[in-house]
Amino acid sequence: MTRQEAVDFLLYRPVDFAHLLGFDKLTDLHNDWIINMVRGTDDDTLRAHRGSYKTTCVSFALSIIMILLPNCRTMFMRKTDADVKEVIRQVQNILKDPHTVYLVQCIYGIQLKLTVESATEVSTNLTTDIKGTSQLVGYGTGASLTGKHFDRIFTDDIINVKDRISKAERDHTKLIYQELQNIKNRGGRIFNTGTPWHKNDAFELMPKATDYDCYSTGLISKEELAQIKASMAPSLFAANYEMRHIASDDVMFTDPKTGADPKFIQNARSHIDAAYGGEDWTAFTAMNKIDNTYYILGKCWQKHVDDALGEIFAVMDDNLLNKVYCEDNGDKGYLAKDIRSHGKRAITYHESMNKFIKISTYLKAIWDHVVFVEGTDPEYIEQICDYTEDAEHDDCPDSAACLARLLYKKKSNDDYKPMIYH
Repeated sequence: MTRQEAVDFLLYRPVDFAHLLGFDKLTDLHNDWIINMVRGTDDDTLRAHRGSYKTTCVSFALSIIMILLPNCRTMFMRKTDADVKEVIRQVQNILKDPHTVYLVQCIYGIQLKLTVESATEVSTNLTTDIKGTSQLVGYGTGASLTGKHFDRIFTDDIINVKDRISKAERDHTKLIYQELQNIKNRGGRIFNTGTPWHKNDAFELMPKATDYDCYSTGLISKEELAQIKASMAPSLFAANYEMRHIASDDVMFTDPKTGADPKFIQNARSHIDAAYGGEDWTAFTAMNKIDNTYYILGKCWQKHVDDALGEIFAVMDDNLLNKVYCEDNGDKGYLAKDIRSHGKRAITYHESMNKFIKISTYLKAIWDHVVFVEGTDPEYIEQICDYTEDAEHDDCPDSAACLARLLYKKKSNDDYKPMIYH
């Protein structure tokens, strides 16, 4: 292969390059995406449904930029440091592949070597930049960007489920994105990829996105889509797969408060809403009322309660929780017996209240005073915030409502017996 053929191969058929390295699920659509990432000049935003291989395309674009623009300083940003490391590692693997080494040999006549290979940085022997800065540097959104300057900036999924459930997180992400504009060199470019999570997330600060929904890419079969749709709230599916926000006028729980110290739920009461099959979730809630604040630790698993018990017991032990409530309607006390056999105190009750009335009465009554502690599953909060009378999944709000009923408007945790407990 001649030098020009190798350059053209990377510039115009990057998806064929990806196929050589085993990424055979990428299509001509991804070819267009990668070309835009590598060759575009203006700030741009690409939003596509989950599972559309956006991040894989970014990895190849970063690798090609390092090869064809070796003196370009590129920054890559994701939400967390762990997410960043995953992509940096993939870029390193692409660059070390024999096919890549061969293409570089054709273009430059030298053996490609990585001169910097850390968890967050990559550089090669192709660069002649005398500043000594790595060609590619990765950061999470919590990193300090003061004094940094880059020619190319890629953001990938800096908006995620945290932005969906927390206004504070949305505001933080917006501040980070604004800071990226300050560290972009003159003539530089920011390319954003991701998936919408909230109608007021940081995408509203970015260039108008080109959207690719789950129906237009052809990457997910009808059968797979049906399974995915059945596993999540309608509003979440609409945002993550159909690239749209649906009206939520009938949603009663909004703007949850998060981030409290887990110490506030130590020795608190806890509750299990058990799943016994199908698509139900097993939900675990610990709740403590201190003054007029209700602290909640919420966990959930889309599996049978028997398969979740080990994790539930670990959460209880970590937070000094020894008393757990569970209804005996469905299993005649089987779950309580199992819990007691593990040395925990299980308190059973027979549920007779309509679920919607319970949630809309007790959980709604305390909602303005609820703070979720660190360690609460995002999916737990999502399920509460997506709850309506017609919600497909209501295990988490139901679990929280059971403890809210127990603690609502009571001065202490032991002076209220709203039902018969055993």
